[in-house]
Amino acid sequence: MLTVQGGDPTITFEWKVTYGTISPLGVPVKGILINGQFPGPNINSTTNNNVIVNVFNNLDEPFLLTWSGVQHRKNPWQDGVLGTNCPIPPGTNYTYKFQVKDQIGSFIYYPVTAMHKAVGGFGGLRINSRLLIPVPYADPADDYTIIAGDFFNKGHTTLKKILESGRNLGRCDGVHINGKVAKGDGSDEPLFTMEAGKTYKYRICNAGIKTSLNVRFQGHTMKLVEMEGSHTVQNDYESLDVHVGQCFAVLVTADQEPKDYFVVASTRFTKREVTATGVIRYTNGKGAPSPKLPPPPVGWAWSLNQFRTFRWNLTASAARPNPQGSYKYGSVNITRTIKLANTAQKVDGKLRYAINGASYVEPTTPLKLAEYYGVADKVFKYDTIPDDPPAEITKVTMEPVVLNLTHRNFMEIIFENRETAIQSYHLCGYAFFAVAVETGQWSPEKRKNYNLLDAVSRHTIQVFPKSWAAILLSFDNCGMWNIRSEVWDRRYLGQQLYVSVVSPNKSLRDEYNMPEGTLVCGVVESMPRPPPAYT
Repeated sequence: MLTVQGGDPTITFEWKVTYGTISPLGVPVKGILINGQFPGPNINSTTNNNVIVNVFNNLDEPFLLTWSGVQHRKNPWQDGVLGTNCPIPPGTNYTYKFQVKDQIGSFIYYPVTAMHKAVGGFGGLRINSRLLIPVPYADPADDYTIIAGDFFNKGHTTLKKILESGRNLGRCDGVHINGKVAKGDGSDEPLFTMEAGKTYKYRICNAGIKTSLNVRFQGHTMKLVEMEGSHTVQNDYESLDVHVGQCFAVLVTADQEPKDYFVVASTRFTKREVTATGVIRYTNGKGAPSPKLPPPPVGWAWSLNQFRTFRWNLTASAARPNPQGSYKYGSVNITRTIKLANTAQKVDGKLRYAINGASYVEPTTPLKLAEYYGVADKVFKYDTIPDDPPAEITKVTMEPVVLNLTHRNFMEIIFENRETAIQSYHLCGYAFFAVAVETGQWSPEKRKNYNLLDAVSRHTIQVFPKSWAAILLSFDNCGMWNIRSEVWDRRYLGQQLYVSVVSPNKSLRDEYNMPEGTLVCGVVESMPRPPPAYT
């Protein structure tokens, strides 16, 4: 529902979260549906819209959604992660209220509780440009969303038990595209239709739990136009690697013989390649898709080289009238460098994943609530890990990890992958400049290889085996924000942390007070609500 009452338009959604049987790979699994749908409904918004989502939790367990990539300027209370929000208890509802302020792009929402994300509760979230801000391409004939991901037939409760027994999830059973896999026998209904001669926008998101995917269109090239929340230089691609948590937008022109074609998603960096297809149908076309699928790329060096071709479109306007490139991030002085090194180790005989020797443990009180109520010392300690981890990490502690950052500091974060598995990291509340991804170990001399002109501004970055990635950003958005592995068994077993950015002036210009209706839990549940912290 869309309403306008002075100011920016408001769109409102009523969502019922229920269990239901899903079978994306042909095997019935207890899934999580939103309004009966798997994947869940698309949120179709426009820059600066106010979004209200009333979520009824009809499960028999707590449930919480996060809006991945929405920056929630000054408003961490709506981020929907367990460090800021209490989960919604069974049989109750919670209303999210946030503004998609000064953003455009393609994003996803998904659950962060238990292993719910493995069986649904996720969907697409698009933020369209306002009509008065031109986009650097002609309006497409239609705008489609592809939500692809790996899938495990074991179900979310079994997956949770596997992790809590101290093992990782192993290989997925298959891949789905929008909750389905084409049979390829001529009986498939099309996922999308195209009319010959017209161009279509496809928003492609990897909502899986651990596996990178390669996506390609049979017989068609893709023109990359957006990556998460940024316009990109418009290069053509035969296939794109989409790592867990990432979203790309491409243009595809219907310029082939009118018949059916496959869109293909296949696993990357796995011993056994698994492929899913979906049908794209030309209107008035005749003929089934060819069984010969376009081949996937081989190895991760190809993927690293593809990353280097991604460029920010400096002349395009994004959410504001001024061009993206008017912000010269490459000329800002770095005030602090933090290196985050991931490791896998056994603690008491069970597998844990850690960052700088600390494996994150979820407290029963959300970190932000503890901070706001003035009882942070009862829940966590700040800065328990070093900015520069030792070359050998032999001991792992298990604790909540919170870094105390100075408001508006311009920072460099290095993600150092000391393992042989690919990583995908997400930062809530911000977009950052992904200035380098390289093999080997990072050192200050590597800064000469940074892209300081047109690195894409985004919120999720992959790190290849025995490699590193560097990001630059200004921490100008006050709140408690999650840095996490998007590889879900890693996140669940400790590969995440939070950063606290506090308004030095306690000003409402920097951060909103805790809203009415905020759920409280843990040590603050019985405490009186504190007076507003910001004025």
